[in-house]
Amino acid sequence: MHDALIARARAWLAEDPDADTREELARLIEAGDHAGLADRFGGTLQFGTAGLRGELGAGPMRMNRAVVIRAAAGLAAYLREQGHQGGLVVIGYDARHKSAEFARDTAAVMTGAGLRAAVLPRPLPTPVLAFAIRHLGAVAGVEVTASHNPPRDNGYKVYLGDGSQIVPPADAEIAAEIEAVTSLATVPRPADGWETLDDGVLDAYLARTDAVLAPDSPRTARTVYTAMHGVGKDVLLAAFARAGFPEPVLVAEQAEPDPDFPTVAFPNPEEPGAMDLAFAQARATGPDLVIANDPDADRCAAAVRDGGDWRMLRGDEVGALLAAHLVRRGASGTFAESIVSSSLLGRIAEAAGLPYEETLTGFKWIARVDGLRYGYEEALGYCVDPDGVRDKDGITAALLLTELASVLKSEGRTLLDLLDDLAVEHGLHATDQLSVRVEDLSLIADAMGRLRERPPSELAGLRVVEAEDLTRGSAKLPPTDGLRYTLDGARVVVRPSGTEPKLKCYLEVVVPVDGRDGLPAARARATELLGALKQDLSRAAGI
Repeated sequence: MHDALIARARAWLAEDPDADTREELARLIEAGDHAGLADRFGGTLQFGTAGLRGELGAGPMRMNRAVVIRAAAGLAAYLREQGHQGGLVVIGYDARHKSAEFARDTAAVMTGAGLRAAVLPRPLPTPVLAFAIRHLGAVAGVEVTASHNPPRDNGYKVYLGDGSQIVPPADAEIAAEIEAVTSLATVPRPADGWETLDDGVLDAYLARTDAVLAPDSPRTARTVYTAMHGVGKDVLLAAFARAGFPEPVLVAEQAEPDPDFPTVAFPNPEEPGAMDLAFAQARATGPDLVIANDPDADRCAAAVRDGGDWRMLRGDEVGALLAAHLVRRGASGTFAESIVSSSLLGRIAEAAGLPYEETLTGFKWIARVDGLRYGYEEALGYCVDPDGVRDKDGITAALLLTELASVLKSEGRTLLDLLDDLAVEHGLHATDQLSVRVEDLSLIADAMGRLRERPPSELAGLRVVEAEDLTRGSAKLPPTDGLRYTLDGARVVVRPSGTEPKLKCYLEVVVPVDGRDGLPAARARATELLGALKQDLSRAAGI
């Protein structure tokens, strides 16, 4: 067994094009580190609807140049099979370790396969790549990013010519083409022949952001902004300047791209401690709003002053605020969200007489809703201009939220006042999440199996009205690995994360509100119910 493992590692080493991973692999072989080799060669990094994402390192279970070249070759073969010979593939990348190299390798593979390749001029937000696909008439796009994952990770996100991320069956068909790549020697990779784009595509994206805001709307809200060591700063500042908002005050320590993310444990605004520096800046400067992007700037987080200090708004709160703002502006079209997001969006849409749809998690599904006007997901993702970007976009979401804060400021009100209005009108929709990060992925499978075998009949003292195993699919939803419990006044969705080693449980309670005076009691009841839901669900899942 060890001999076969060593032989496989030596074969990989012989064609590995990267000096860093060759050195890593040679060191493991020389040391006879069978555990380390087994960890890297125990399988292959699976290509799915999120593309590829994993830890950087040597071997087929890591993100590296050899894996990326195979993925690009598989994608190129798929595109040719679909009749796109000679078509354009646009490639973007963030500022993570190896992102530029992975983008260049992808361009070389596409060129060698007879396709045309164009690479964005420098590390830029993912939404710029999603915009560029349709703007340039490309047949596909690739974004090299691991979004908000830890520093040691990188990823490979694939879009097709409609500007949306891939969904089945395209993911499986591309994966089959990747599997068919027997050796890197069979993949032509010329040293040049692709185009490096200039700032014209970025200028076009910025011009498109004009469509997000209402003409002559107030533009007075003052913001503190953090790019979370990512690539959002320059584009967001340009968009805000173009719109006429006050220049955001930067969190200087996190303003410039840094692939090591030195000030945060995880570069995700939702993670504990990630916003501490932004809050400190807000206490010092007193803005109306704090805005944060994740490292590739496709997500937008916000914080507001609440009492004597600042607090993060939940993704569902921002989602409802943006929806209410668009309704007030007279928006038409379908409002959509994923099944793990707050049901408040459906109430807002119904009251406005607008179509509403639920999808599976991920903007690959939300962006494909017919007639989409607005889509959001609780994990800080918002699509506010689907005609421009058919994906979540943290830059345009920040613009729209700052416009809303400006409108409310002109009325002597705040975002929290609008949230109170929504609670009084539709009931208090309070959400929370029970999220468990694991080292051993079998723990997630065990928890899902336990809940399937012994589904709870009651949680937090509330009767489970319906228990759905989402693997079975429905008339409205394709099959997915998840469970949904509808309770008398609450809802729970349990699913493995598609991008991280986490089990995620999404909780929502809906508490009636007896006027504005009834809000404190409703909030206390919601907090009590959410705490009990967490406790009971954790016990039922064995986590």
